[in-house]
Amino acid sequence: MGSLNYGGQAVMEGVMMRGEREWAVSVRAPSGEILQEHQALPAGYRSRWLKLPFLRGLISLWDSLGLGMRALLWSSDVALGEEEEVRFAGPLAWGTVAVSVLFGVGLFFLLPMLLTSLVDDRIETAILSNLVEGAVRLAIFVLYLVLIGLMPDIRRVFAYHGAEHKTINAYESGASLTPDSVAAYSRVHTRCGTGFMLVVLILFVLISSFLGRPSLALRLASRVVLIPIVSGIAYEIIKFSARHYERSRLVRAIMAPGLALQQLTTREPSADMLEVAIASLKTVLASEGLLEPDREAAPDVAQTGAALSEA
Repeated sequence: MGSLNYGGQAVMEGVMMRGEREWAVSVRAPSGEILQEHQALPAGYRSRWLKLPFLRGLISLWDSLGLGMRALLWSSDVALGEEEEVRFAGPLAWGTVAVSVLFGVGLFFLLPMLLTSLVDDRIETAILSNLVEGAVRLAIFVLYLVLIGLMPDIRRVFAYHGAEHKTINAYESGASLTPDSVAAYSRVHTRCGTGFMLVVLILFVLISSFLGRPSLALRLASRVVLIPIVSGIAYEIIKFSARHYERSRLVRAIMAPGLALQQLTTREPSADMLEVAIASLKTVLASEGLLEPDREAAPDVAQTGAALSEA
């Protein structure tokens, strides 16, 4: 069975895969060929801090945002037929990540709180107020996924998301990494970011219920402060659940809503999409010595030589 250290992300017309020491992003170019870049992960990914519970979740989440953004920008250039060198570093890199984080915090955490405050004087208890806020937050999250899923480009990204999951599921099951073999596997995965977000939203309701009903300003501040705390706890829950999913009925029951929600963020991929996901994973495995380059070779892949600059 494959290691549980492998994961990925869907990008524009492609898939990024990350291992223990290497990462690769493969994209289907307008010409039909697969273009690919791969690099060693920054030293921070092997830091001893990543072994500390709760803290490792925050570090991994922040680093993944930067890594994912670099892969997404590069894939967009390739998908649009622009093969220029991608420079995603310094203030531009972290500024882009910061804007993305602020958008997510505003939409999924602050907006539900502000909407709930409009009717808060009609809600009898603090616990009920937090439950209403949690329900509004979850509704906004699901509605957001439904609406963006109506966009043709996003539907293709969701299909590549399905290809990523199928490929990792096949690898972790010890199956052959070919499109025909990988296609038989599930497009949902226990370590998906969609499930992680759902756990975060649920934990937010539970933890914020103990904070009572402070003033609006204090409530705003508490929501911001809670985000890294809840994210660290959610990371550990997802990590634990993924390791015990097959052995525990309770874990499977707890994870069922998150897996069901992935029906909104994944689509059934085509064979050529599976080829792209497989190409990324095989490159990572080969670079880490887990797959011989001349065995089960990936589809024809062109190395672009474009630099995905470190943030």
